[in-house]
Amino acid sequence: MSVRAKKHLGQHFLKDETIAQKIADSLSLQDYDEILEIGPGMGVLTKYLIAKNKHLSVIELDRESVAYLLENFPELKGNILQGDFLKLNLDEVFRGKQLAIIGNFPYNISSQILFKAIEFRHVVPEFAGMFQKEVAQRITQGPGSKAYGILSVISQAFYHTEYLFTVPPGVFIPPPKVDSGVIRLVRKENFELPVDAKFFFRVVKTAFNQRRKTLRNSLKSFGLSDKLREDAIFARRPEQLSVDEFIELTQKLAQDSSENG
Repeated sequence: MSVRAKKHLGQHFLKDETIAQKIADSLSLQDYDEILEIGPGMGVLTKYLIAKNKHLSVIELDRESVAYLLENFPELKGNILQGDFLKLNLDEVFRGKQLAIIGNFPYNISSQILFKAIEFRHVVPEFAGMFQKEVAQRITQGPGSKAYGILSVISQAFYHTEYLFTVPPGVFIPPPKVDSGVIRLVRKENFELPVDAKFFFRVVKTAFNQRRKTLRNSLKSFGLSDKLREDAIFARRPEQLSVDEFIELTQKLAQDSSENG
C-alpha cells in the first residue's frame, strides 16, 4: 500500500532517506517531554524520529495516510492524531508538556503552522522543519534584507532562528516547482515580551503592510501625537529596525496611547 499525494492538501512526499535523516537530526532534542510531527504522510521522516525519541506523536489530516501509518508503524498506536494542526489546542492535548514540533510542512499553510506554534510558545521550546525556501529565508533573515518582514520579526522576538540547508525539488513525489529550505527555531531563555504581545503583532503587521513608507506614514492609524511623530525612529522604514527596536517602538506607541488616549 502507498498513499497518493493530494494536491488540495499540498502534499509532496519526500523520497530521499538522507534528507529525511538530516531533517530528523535538525532537532537538538534537549530532553523534551514530547515530539509532534505535523503531516507525516508515509512516514519517511517518522521512522527516524521514532529511532531518536520514544515520545513521538504525529498529526495527519489525510485519512489514507493515517491508515498507512497505522499499518506500517505499530509503535505509533495511540499516538496518531487525525485532524488539522491549525485547530489543535496543544495545552489540552499534551497537558502542558514541553513539545518539540517538526515536519515537512505543506507550503500553503506553513506560515499559519509557524504562527500557531508561536501562539503556544510557552509549551514549544523548539520548532524545526521544511518550508518553501523563500518562506524559510523570510523567517531567518535579519534587518536590511528584502526577505526581512513580519515572519522574521515575530519569529525572532521569541526564538533564535537558523537556516540549515536547501532541498531541491527532485527529492519529492510529486516534485514542487521551487526549492525548499529546512530551518530550526529554538526558544529564547526569556521569551516573554516587555509589551503586550497582541499589540506588538499589530504594530509589526501594520508597519510592514506599507514597507516602503517611513513608520511615520505607515503607522498613522495609531493616532501618533505630535511629540511622538518627531521621534527619530519614525523617520525609518520597517526593514531597518531590529527586533529589539520593534519592541522599543511598541513601548513608545503604548505609552503615547495611554498619555494621549
